[in-house]
Amino acid sequence: MIARTNEELELEVPALEVLGSKRIPADAARIERFLLDGIEHLDFAVVSLDMLLYGGLIPSRLHHLEREEAVRRFGVLRQMRRANPGLKIYAFQCIMRAPSYDSSEEEPEYYADWGYRLFRRKYLMDLREREGLSPEEDAELAAIEIPDEVVLDYESRRAFNEDMNVEALGLLEDGTIDFLVIPQDDSAPFGYTAISQKRVIAELKRRGLDMRCMIYPGADEVSMSLLARACNEAAGRSPRVWPFFASVAGPHIVPLYEDRPMMESLKSHVRVTGARLADAPAEADVLLAINCPGKVMQEAFVPEHEKDLTYTSWRQLSDFTQRIAEYLADGRRVALCDSAFANGGDAQCVRYLDRLGVLGGLCAYAGWNTNCNTLGTVLAQALVGTNQGEIARNTCYRIIEDVFYQALVRPRVVAEELPALGLGYYDFKDREEQVAEIIRTELQERFDELDFARACPTRIGRVYMPWHRMFEIGMEIEGVA
Repeated sequence: MIARTNEELELEVPALEVLGSKRIPADAARIERFLLDGIEHLDFAVVSLDMLLYGGLIPSRLHHLEREEAVRRFGVLRQMRRANPGLKIYAFQCIMRAPSYDSSEEEPEYYADWGYRLFRRKYLMDLREREGLSPEEDAELAAIEIPDEVVLDYESRRAFNEDMNVEALGLLEDGTIDFLVIPQDDSAPFGYTAISQKRVIAELKRRGLDMRCMIYPGADEVSMSLLARACNEAAGRSPRVWPFFASVAGPHIVPLYEDRPMMESLKSHVRVTGARLADAPAEADVLLAINCPGKVMQEAFVPEHEKDLTYTSWRQLSDFTQRIAEYLADGRRVALCDSAFANGGDAQCVRYLDRLGVLGGLCAYAGWNTNCNTLGTVLAQALVGTNQGEIARNTCYRIIEDVFYQALVRPRVVAEELPALGLGYYDFKDREEQVAEIIRTELQERFDELDFARACPTRIGRVYMPWHRMFEIGMEIEGVA
């Protein structure tokens, strides 16, 4: 969708059926064929190493791959390099996540029973080593019991994946890969992901690869970030980005599912695209408006009466949105990173901007999942997009999905519609199409209430659940003539 907003960009991607689905890994042979077919005609390649090695991000947490086979699959990158020596290869490979909850939806089956304890045990062990524990934490750690076979399986796979992170550094070192990102999916300041990060950072510093490899929170957005990097490198440019926050505390807030202040993540996300931070708005090519919490980040589905007071006492949303409108009136390019909440956009922010009549003027908008998922998406759209009409279409899509679905419709349907139908978050029985139509109808109604809908009329033709659960939806939308 982002690539289509730039008329000079030709993007080739594999067919969806090649990529597997959720826990089902992609067909490794078909992935290899895609990467090698016609490679001599390409300028840049953006490669997910988790897809190449394991068949996808979720399969990377479930696999029983032998080291020899994983290393063999890395060899495809060397074949690409030999076939097209001038090709720029940008790759990314996640540090394996360690969710802080019990669920086997995207993890091994035992994570449904032992997930939180696996996370908490290692979190406390790491905290004890680095900073020390309180007596209460010491007692908590001593009380955590997990079957040995569970710990062995989980930690063995983590060690394997860490080894593959280090193996990727070798491909960067020998010039097979030009640039590498090792993002942290659902990270925390202590525990498994922090320990893995420490090992990988030590290795890349030992090899002197600090300037060609970046490690920071994120995952789902990295391919977009590297697409933007390719566009900037092809054009020989390094755009300047100037951020401004909705709250004075914004730069220092550590978002949910991340391990560092928002400003530190921002530095990485700007640099990975080939852009740089500006010192003042007058110097910037893009003004990046960051809708942050006032002081504490909550989930987007939290009811209004449960929202933390600092969303209003430490954040002046009216002033923030009016500044956006004023910059747009001055002819500036403004992108909105809607990271006030986790897992959904800020409906109040969007309504303010709609009342000001400026949603269609944004050069990028997103408000989904984690702060860094949103941030990378917004920066990529802002730096790649040149056709404002197509950009506005993408803004329509993201508002419908990120704000109306994630923050408003999903929690209502989960709380009211599914129980009334005898269905569950992961169990639609034979009524998935009925649930999808309930969602589609409400999303259309909510979007049509916006003034923006008259300037950018959009019809939602279809809603579907690609992974047969409520967490995400797919949509087919079209403009109304």
